[in-house]
Amino acid sequence: MSEAYRQLLEATIQHLEELKEQQVQFVSVRPETLAALAAPAGTVKSGPSRPTASASAAPTPPPQRAAPLPVEAKVQAMAELRSRAVVCEKCPHLARSRKGVVFGVGDVNSPLMFIGEAPGVDEDEQGEPFVGRAGQLLTRIIGTMGFSRDTVYIANVLKCRPDTPGHTTGNRAPTPKEIETCLPWLLEQIAIIQPKVIVALGATAVKGLLGQGSGITRLRGQWQGFRGIPVMPTFHPSFLLRPENVNKKRLVWEDMLQVMEKLGLPISEKQRSYFLKA
Repeated sequence: MSEAYRQLLEATIQHLEELKEQQVQFVSVRPETLAALAAPAGTVKSGPSRPTASASAAPTPPPQRAAPLPVEAKVQAMAELRSRAVVCEKCPHLARSRKGVVFGVGDVNSPLMFIGEAPGVDEDEQGEPFVGRAGQLLTRIIGTMGFSRDTVYIANVLKCRPDTPGHTTGNRAPTPKEIETCLPWLLEQIAIIQPKVIVALGATAVKGLLGQGSGITRLRGQWQGFRGIPVMPTFHPSFLLRPENVNKKRLVWEDMLQVMEKLGLPISEKQRSYFLKA
C-alpha cells in the first residue's frame, strides 16, 4: 500500500467516523466515484488527465437517487430516527429551554415534503411543526393543492425552538451553528422519505439544504436541486402574514403550481386563477 493511498484511506475513515458521531446513516456517493473504486488497481490515474474530445463533450451524469424503500421499512426507520432525535441534547441551551423536540409529521411515503425554519412557541407547545398562524396558512395552501397534512411530510431544519433568553414571547432565527448541528436529523428524514419534490419555505430552509443563506426573493420560483431531488424555494408562510406582503400570495401560489406540474397533478382553471384578483 502506497503512503498516499494509506493517507487517503485514513482520512476517509476519519470522515466517516465523524459522520457516524453526528448520527448520519446515509452517505451519497457519486457514480464516477463508485466506478473508480471498482476499477482494477493501477487503472485509476493519480493526477489530472486531459480529456479526449469525445469525453469532454459527454454530459455529466445526474446524481443517482437511492433505491426506493418499502413503506414498512420507511415507517420503521422513521420511528427509530424519531426515538433518537427526541432525546438529542447536542445544543444544551435549546434542550434546556424547549418543552419538546418537534420532529416532523405526515406521510413517510409522500412524494411531497415541506421544510421550514424552526419551531415557534405554538409548535413547541404542541410538538408538531406548523401549527401556529403560519402553519394554518400552510395547511390551507396544501389543501388547495389537493393534499392534506396527512398526505405530505412537514419538517423543519431545526427540531427545537430557538431559545429567547429574557423574553417570554417571540421567536428568533436559528444560528449557523445550530443549523449545522441539527441538520443531520433532517438529512436522514429526507433519505428515508425520498420525496419526489421538496418545498423549501424561507431563507433558513434554503440555507440548510442548498448552503445559501440569503436571496430568497431571487431564488423563489426557480427550481434548485438537492441530492437529485427537485427543490422549489418559496417564501415562508409567516412572511405572507405581514400586511405589506399580502400581494405576495400569488407568487407563492405560482410556485405551488410549478410543484403540482412537476408531480404530474391535474390543475383546474379555478386553481390556476387563485389570487389573480385583488
